[in-house]
Amino acid sequence: MGIETSLSLSELNDRIAILRDNIRQLIEQAAGASGAEVEERISERLEQQNAELEKLLNAREAMTGGG
Repeated sequence: MGIETSLSLSELNDRIAILRDNIRQLIEQAAGASGAEVEERISERLEQQNAELEKLLNAREAMTGGG
């Protein structure tokens, strides 16, 4: 069980919104990035953010009973 299970629905929604904004910003950075190292770091960060978003979405779905 992660921290997402101890959050309120409002806190989950806030974190989901923050992660979605982070992902949007990373995608914008990736579009303007040059160099393999920079692209690799952005790609790794995107993977981390997407994994965290998935966990929070699943926690919210479990809390609300679905869709």
